[in-house]
Order: sequence, then structure tokens, then C-alpha cells
Amino acid sequence: MTRPRPTVLVVEDDPPTRDGLAALLENWGYKSLTAADGAAALKLCTQTLPQAILSDLMMPGMDGLQLVKALGERVQQVAVIILTGQATIETAVQAIKLGAYDYLTKPLEPQRLKAALDKGLRQVQLAHEAAALRQRLESPLGSYGGLIGKSLPMRQLYQSLSQVAATDAPVLLSGESGTGKELVARTLHDLSPRRDGPFLALNCAAIPPTLMESEILGHEKGAFTNALERRLGCFEQADGGTLFLDEIIEMAPEVQAKFLRVIEEGQVRRIGASSSIPVSVRVVAATNRSPATAVKEGRLRTDLFYRLSVFHLELPPLRERSDDIPLLARYFLEVFAEKYQHPIQPWAPDFTSALKEHSWPGNVRELRNAMERLTVLALGPTLTAADVKQFCLSTVLEEPVGDEPVSLAEAERKAIERALVATGGNKTQAARILGITPKTLNAKLALYRNE
Repeated sequence: MTRPRPTVLVVEDDPPTRDGLAALLENWGYKSLTAADGAAALKLCTQTLPQAILSDLMMPGMDGLQLVKALGERVQQVAVIILTGQATIETAVQAIKLGAYDYLTKPLEPQRLKAALDKGLRQVQLAHEAAALRQRLESPLGSYGGLIGKSLPMRQLYQSLSQVAATDAPVLLSGESGTGKELVARTLHDLSPRRDGPFLALNCAAIPPTLMESEILGHEKGAFTNALERRLGCFEQADGGTLFLDEIIEMAPEVQAKFLRVIEEGQVRRIGASSSIPVSVRVVAATNRSPATAVKEGRLRTDLFYRLSVFHLELPPLRERSDDIPLLARYFLEVFAEKYQHPIQPWAPDFTSALKEHSWPGNVRELRNAMERLTVLALGPTLTAADVKQFCLSTVLEEPVGDEPVSLAEAERKAIERALVATGGNKTQAARILGITPKTLNAKLALYRNE
């Protein structure tokens, strides 16, 4: 995967030194720019902002300290390293106070310069991420990537994601069903240097054990019965990007061993192949159970657990972040209002209270489904606590709540009709909105036809 090269500006009045530093930077893989003095450097920064600047201290006109001060007033988030042959403690302290990242003495030691540059560039990256995090948290929904919430548990999660995303280390996500583990994995991918590579999601619980090894490693044509053609495994498909494995505990221990080997060696050998293929993949695994318990029960290999849990993030259930429920509800209602071309109804005060009082055992997934149901089926001018009770806390085909006397059969038929109209006659989608199975819906429709 090709990543953009960091840009480093060299500010030096001595041409041989300037050209030598630029050549060294290019050899290290950086993109270099040059300026002969501080004024030229400032002008260049208005056109192309570098991530780091190497500046001589003693220059005619604007010296290095004056340049650092001017940059601090005009440019944010750039690592400035001052270079000088006349080092004093006082000058070094002054440079740091003005905003310089580091202060190196000539003659320069290449290894020390490279280390200072790498650390400075890392600090710039973290500063950008922190600024983006603050901006997201200040938005009306407190969104971060595809995640929504401003509660303390979510702010802590955002901070962890900001730190973890920049690395290439494996990540283990744990949390109850419906807490958004795949969305967190995708957010990690979108915030990472691999964002331009593929994101591949695989649910281990949905794959038969006999096919899991082939799904992970791939296979050659003729490797086994019914292997009619070569197939790339998920590691090759996700090469250069991120592989998300949900319900990792459902993977058989013998396949876990092979999976671990690919992670550690960075190579994959298809079933039936004679050689391995190098792959570069960031692995994010998830489970809705306790990883430690799974290790004790022998369902998760100890070595794989330790390899995956370099970073272990626990996702909070919705009941532990109840302040986020109105934000999420508003977001989902807006999404489904646009989808079904329905107006967004105002909320009565008791509507918000009723939403927050429910425990939401299905977490965000349950809330999302409930808001879709409300959008389609709640026809009153205002959303109330009664709507929550009727459309969110049970299936909508139970006895209706309200002041209007209406028979159960009549309410049931109207709900089914509204769901079918909203989905364009799609019975599967209508059944999901109603909170029943397609089989039950078909039985209801058959009953109506026979009346």
C-alpha cells in the first residue's frame, strides 16, 4: 500500500549544507523542500505546508528563532527542529519556549536527526487527530467517524481510537451484541494510514467450520473436492487494508493456530499451494463474550488472545450511556424519515424520558430498529411515551396503546398495511419493521385474504 511521504522543509543559507540535507531526507523517504532564509520559508509555507522544518539558527535577516516565532503565529501543527553549530542552553530553552520541537547541534548525527524527525512527525500526526477529535465532539451529535455519542464512556472510546488508529497493531473489541463492533472496526480503518486500502468484514459464526480454513487462507484449484478454481482467502483480499473478524471465538482452535501464524509471519499459504505469499493486513477481531473466559474454556487460544489484545477495547452497552440515547434516536429518525419520505415528528417531553428508561438489551441495534418502526407506524402529530411502549418495547402486533377504542385485529391490519406501503411491498423488510418473522407475516396476509 502506497502512503503519502511526509514533507520536510530545509531552511539553510549555506547551499552545500542545504542540498546535502535535502538529499539525505529524500534518501530516507521524505519529500524535501528548501529555502535559503526565514522569509522564503514563510512564503513557501503559505503555498505548501510541510509536516516538519529543519532550520539553521544563524541566518541573515530572519534567524531561526524569529522563524519559529513567526511560524507559531501563522502555522499550526508543524514540527520545527533548530540546527546550530553554536549551542547554548539559553538558546535551546528559548527555542523550545517559542514552539520548536527539538534543538540539535552541528555536526549532525544522521541517526539522531532521523529519530528527532520521526518523533516530531508523530507528534504532528497526533495533534491533527486530537484537533479532529475535538471538532467531532463539539458537533451536535458528538460524532466520531461513524460513531455517535457525547457520554463519558464514548469520549473515552474516541480517545482510545485516536491513539490506536495510527498504529498497525492488532485490536480486540469486546462488547454485547448490538454495541457497534463492526462500526468501531470500520472507524479504526477510516482513521488509519490504511484508509485507502480494503476493509473486509467476516463473521466467523456464519461460516461452517469445514469452510473456515479455506475462507481464511484461500485455496488452489483441485486442493480438495469441489475446489474447482483458485480462491483468494480473506488475508489476500484485505491486503493493504484491514481485516475485521467478528465472533472470533467461533473459529475452531486448529484454524486459530493457522490464523495466528499468518499474523506473526505476514505470509499466507493457500490450501494446496507450495509457497507462501506476503501480505500486509491490520487485524481487528471482536467477540460478544468475555475473552478471558473463552481462554479458560479452551475456545480461544491463549497465544492468539495475547497477540490480538495488544489493544483491547471494551464497547459500552447502551444502558451505560443513556445520555446518548436521544442523540442516537434523533439520528435514526432523520435517517428513516429520509428513507421513507416521512416528515420528522416533534417529541413530547415524556418521549425522551421513556426512551432513556428502557434498558435496551439489544443496544444500538435494538434502538435503530425501534426508530425505523416508529417512523413507519407512529402516525400521531407528536411522538410520545405511548409510542415508545407500543412500537419500541414489544412487537407492534400486540394490543395497541392509546385513547381511541380499536380492535386488535383492526390495529394489526393497519400496522401491516403501513409497513408494506412503506417498504414498497417488500415482505421481508415489512416483517423486520413489525418485529415479526416473514413466516408470521405471510400467515397474517393469508388470513386477511380468506376473510
